[in-house]
Amino acid sequence: MSDVAKRTVIVVGNSPSEVLKKARQMYGDDITFKQTIENKKKKQFELEIEIEESEYKNIELKRKLEAASSLNAKTSQTKVTPNTDVLLNISEAARQISKIANVEEAPFEFNRYNENKTQTQTFVKQRNEAEQLEIKQLKEQIAKLTDNMKLIQNMFWEEKAIFREGLNIPPEFAEIYKISKNSGMSSQYLDNIMKMTLEYMPLKMRQNSETVKKYFRVLLTRMIPIRHEKELSGNNKKIMMLVGPTGVGKTTTLAKLAARYAYMMNKRYKVGIITLDTYRMGAVEQLMSYAKIMKLGIEVVSDPPEFVSTLNSLRHCDYILIDTVGRSQNDKSKIDILKDYINADTSLTIDVNLVVSLNTKYEDLKDIYNNFEDLNIDTLMLTKLDETCCFGNILNLIFDTKKPLSYFSIGQDVPNDIMVADKEFLVNCLLNGFSRNKK
Repeated sequence: MSDVAKRTVIVVGNSPSEVLKKARQMYGDDITFKQTIENKKKKQFELEIEIEESEYKNIELKRKLEAASSLNAKTSQTKVTPNTDVLLNISEAARQISKIANVEEAPFEFNRYNENKTQTQTFVKQRNEAEQLEIKQLKEQIAKLTDNMKLIQNMFWEEKAIFREGLNIPPEFAEIYKISKNSGMSSQYLDNIMKMTLEYMPLKMRQNSETVKKYFRVLLTRMIPIRHEKELSGNNKKIMMLVGPTGVGKTTTLAKLAARYAYMMNKRYKVGIITLDTYRMGAVEQLMSYAKIMKLGIEVVSDPPEFVSTLNSLRHCDYILIDTVGRSQNDKSKIDILKDYINADTSLTIDVNLVVSLNTKYEDLKDIYNNFEDLNIDTLMLTKLDETCCFGNILNLIFDTKKPLSYFSIGQDVPNDIMVADKEFLVNCLLNGFSRNKK
C-alpha cells in the first residue's frame, strides 16, 4: 500500500494566533502543524503545515469556483428602474394617506404670475418641511398601531393566566414576561423582577411595550454580577484552574485564554500551562499542539506533589492556566482529588473557575454547581452561547449562587471566539437571541 501524497504549505501572518486562524480558515481542521517560524526580518510569523495533496487540490478548485461565482454575481446585478423609484416615493404616499386622514397641509401663498427665485425657494422649503412633518406623523401612527397589535396578541396569552401568585401583569408587560419565561427564567425570579418593575417604573414609561422592555433590560442587567478583567501590575501573578463536567469545552477555553493573555491584550504576558488531564491523551495532544503554535510552555502533572513543584518552576510566568480532566458532577471521589491539588500549597492562591455549557438544563446546572461547590468556586465561565436559545437557565444559576461571570466562549475558533463577560450582551441574548453583532 503506497503512502498518501502530502503537500507542505506556508501560511503567513502577523502573530502565531493569526496564522493559526488563517490556516484553519483556508484548509480546515484536518491539517498537520509542523513548525512556527518568526521571520524577524519581515516582521511576520510563518506557520508550516502539511495537508494531503488531493485535499489541497480540492480546496484550491473550490476557491477558484467561489471566485468565479462571486464575479458572475457582481456582473449580473440589475439596476433599479424608474418604475421602482415610483414605488419608493414615500413622500407622495405620505401625502395621500394624510389627506385621507384629514391632515391638512400647511397653507402656501404662491403667485404664479409674479414668481421669482426667492419665492420658489421658500415654497420648496415649506413643502419639504410639510412633507417631513407628515412622514413623522405617519411613522408615529404606524409605531403606535404596531405596539397596539402586540398588546392585543399578548392579551390573548395573558387571559390564560392574568394572575400569577397574586401578580397582576398589565398587557404592556405581557410580551417581556412571555419572552423571558420561554427563555427558561424561573417564575420565582421573573415574578420578583416584574414586581420591582411595576413598583418603581414611572407611569409615563408604561405607555408601550418597547419602553417596558428597555426598563426591564436595565433592571435585569444590574442584577448580574461580573468579574472584570484587570491588567496585572508589578509582580502580581494569577493562577487559574478551569474545572467542570466532561464536554463543556474546558481545554478549548483554556487555549483561547492562553492566546488572549500572551498575544491579544495591551500587554503581552508570560503564560504557562499545566494539564492534570492525564486520562485523555487526545486532549493532552490537542493542548500541546496549541501551546507549540503559540510558543508557550506546558507541563503534564499526575499528582499533588508534582503539581507544587511545577508551580514553583513556572514562577516566572504572569499567568498560569491549569486544565483539568472532565469530572462527572456525580463522581465525588474524583472531585475530591481536585481539592487535593488546590490545597497542595496553601501559600498560593488559585482562582477556581467553573466552566458550564449554556445548552445544559437548569436542573443539571444546579447539580453541577452543588457538587463542584466544595472547590470554592470563584467565577463562572460560560461556553456554547452560540448553541442555545435558552439563556434563562444560566440567569437562574447566577441568581441562585451569586457567583460572578468572568468569560464567555462564543464559538469554536481559537483564539478569537472568547470575550470578557458582558452582562448587557447576556441580557440581549436572553431577549433577542444570540448574535455575534452584539459582541
